[in-house]
Amino acid sequence: MSRVAEGVSPLELADYQKAVRLVLRHPLITPGYPDKAALATVRRWADQLRTDLMEVLGHRLVTTADTARLQRAQDGLDATRPALTRAGRPFDRRRYAYLVLTLAALGRHGAQVALGELADAVAADAVRIDGLGLDTARKPDRDAFVDAVTWLTERGALTLADGSATAWAGDPERAEALYDIDREILLAVHHPTRVLQHLTSVTALLDSAGALGMSAGRAAQRRDQARRARRLVLENPVAYYADADTELLGQLRAPALAEDLERLTGLTVERRAEGVALIDTSGRLSDIRFPGGGTVAQAALLLAARISAAVQRSGRHALELLPAPTAAERLAARARRVDTALPSRGPVAELAALAEPDEASAYAAPGDEGQEPAETRYPFVTDSWLRGRLKEITAEYGAGFAADLRGDPDRLLDQALDLLAAMSLIARVDGGALALPLLARYRGVTARVKTRTAAVPPSQTTLFTDDIAKDPTP
Repeated sequence: MSRVAEGVSPLELADYQKAVRLVLRHPLITPGYPDKAALATVRRWADQLRTDLMEVLGHRLVTTADTARLQRAQDGLDATRPALTRAGRPFDRRRYAYLVLTLAALGRHGAQVALGELADAVAADAVRIDGLGLDTARKPDRDAFVDAVTWLTERGALTLADGSATAWAGDPERAEALYDIDREILLAVHHPTRVLQHLTSVTALLDSAGALGMSAGRAAQRRDQARRARRLVLENPVAYYADADTELLGQLRAPALAEDLERLTGLTVERRAEGVALIDTSGRLSDIRFPGGGTVAQAALLLAARISAAVQRSGRHALELLPAPTAAERLAARARRVDTALPSRGPVAELAALAEPDEASAYAAPGDEGQEPAETRYPFVTDSWLRGRLKEITAEYGAGFAADLRGDPDRLLDQALDLLAAMSLIARVDGGALALPLLARYRGVTARVKTRTAAVPPSQTTLFTDDIAKDPTP
């Protein structure tokens, strides 16, 4: 029997699980973020949360009077949870750089700071970084900087006391904004488990056991493997057995995994022949919902149905089978992309030159050393085939798509495939994509274009899709 939430009565279990989902969905909680009730909910259960989150997942919860900060144990690099701009778009590297430099600059200010003064401080640091800079005379630079400041404002690290950041971004000569600085929240925002100046690769952040000070030994290794398996199921749409090394595979199949996760989160664990998934039908824990609304999600769903139908073909029309990149290979590719942003000169570059790790060891995933994963092959569809299917989808249902994406099919296809990959339905590879087992849920999808009410011009239409999921088996 699971020992999770031992101190919680059956009548209060749902409230406790709500607090668990809150802190897992929002690793930083403040008096106003994500809403005014969240911090009180988490603080009520803080002691039990601290115990269970460490025991089950290896996460450490740090609470203060005005913050609850979850220090996650990280096993991989996740590109599906970016910081978002005011327009809801993912941060680019420039915005992430401005965010970090803003945090550093705020540490040198008092209780308040003017936006123009803060921008000048960030610009002075940015100009020393090759390829970055911040020119407040350029509107794109001002917009990127204000996106970083707004991200901090939404979490309560900064509070607007007077003026408008949007007006400043429009014309800094005529407008200004004044902010109060909350140092407690600032400290919670930037709470690394390592001395960042000593990192020579982003993968150094993934040594979660060492980062959180966990003990060594065989019993501790088994405990850490169990935690890693639970994290894999919790943080991914599906944990495929084919991706797991031998030790992790045993933990994924263990009955205790489902018992612990279900009691901790209030969600249901579903096991299939190819893997295990935590099912969140309410969307209260998931950061991405699929199927969903919007052009990209609708196009992705229709594309998933066509890929799934193609997988069913046999004989000479059957798709070619190819191996998917291993977990270590996917981690290596992501790490290389992140590490290209490391400074080419300065202390970090000097440390990297001294370390000189070989590529295989530098990008090896924790716990993967010496493992030879069995090769599993998946149906392969080419880029040209995908472009052809999207063209058919657009011709049939394009009246319900956003005009800018309908007119840019390459961008629409790229975003739709990114969404399918984020949901573990496909794996993107050179020249196309591989259909993964979970895609079988979408082998039957119906769709129709429904014209809106007469009060709306008839040219404006909405696409409706119904996932009939005739066979839910992955």
